Amino acid sequence: MEKLKERRRPKNQLKKQPRKPPKKQPRKSEIEECQTIKQFRNIKPEIRILGVDDAPFAPHSGEQVMLVGTLFRAGNWLDGVLRTQVTVDGTDATCSLIEMVNGSRHLEQLGVLMLDGITFGGFNVVNIQKIFQKTGVPVIVIMRKYPDMPRIKRALKNFPDWEERWNNILKAGDIYKVDNINQEPVYMQFCGISEEDAREIVKISTTRSAIPEPIRVAHIIAAGITTGESKGNA
Repeated sequence: MEKLKERRRPKNQLKKQPRKPPKKQPRKSEIEECQTIKQFRNIKPEIRILGVDDAPFAPHSGEQVMLVGTLFRAGNWLDGVLRTQVTVDGTDATCSLIEMVNGSRHLEQLGVLMLDGITFGGFNVVNIQKIFQKTGVPVIVIMRKYPDMPRIKRALKNFPDWEERWNNILKAGDIYKVDNINQEPVYMQFCGISEEDAREIVKISTTRSAIPEPIRVAHIIAAGITTGESKGNA
C-alpha cells in the first residue's frame, strides 16, 4: 500500500499553542525597599531637606493636629514651608506625609525627609519604609533621647491595633547615636540611605542647636501658629 500523504492543515485550523502568561515580578516587601538605598555621590552643602514636626495638641482627643514641614538647604537656608494634618492617636500619619511630599513642587529636588520622631500626634506611628517606597525620598528619624522601647510598647497596647503600630516602629530599624561637636548627641533611624550618608546629613544640618535646623524651625513654626507664640527651647 502506498503511504497516504499527510495533508497540511489550513492555517486557520492549526491549533494555537496557549501563551504562557508573563511572569509577574515579585513585589518587593517594605523591608526590601528599605534595603534599596539612594546613592549620593557626595553630600552637597545645599542638599534639600524637608524637616517635619507636629504642633501642640490635646492628648487622646482624636482631633486633627497640624504637621509643619520646612524645606532647608542643609541647615542654612529656608526655601519653603509645607503643612498637612493627621489625627491624634490615629493611623494616617504615613499617608498624610506621602501626600504632602508627592504633592510638593520641590519633590524632584528633595534629598531627604527628616522627621522629629517616629510618631506624631501622640501615637500616630509612621511607616518610614512605606514613605520611601511611595516617594523615592530617603527618610531620617531624629530623636533627642534614646527611646524607652518597653515603655512605648506598654503604651501602644492600649490600642486594638497595637501590634501593627509596634511593627512600624521595629521596621524603622536600629537606632544609632550621632555625636555633634560641642552639642548633645542625638539618635537616628533611617530608610533608603546608608548610615554614613545619614550621619553626614544630620551633622551638616545641625548648625544652631543640638538638633538639625529643618526640624528645629518646623517645631518653632508649628508651635507659633497653633498657640500664638512658640515656647521653650527647640
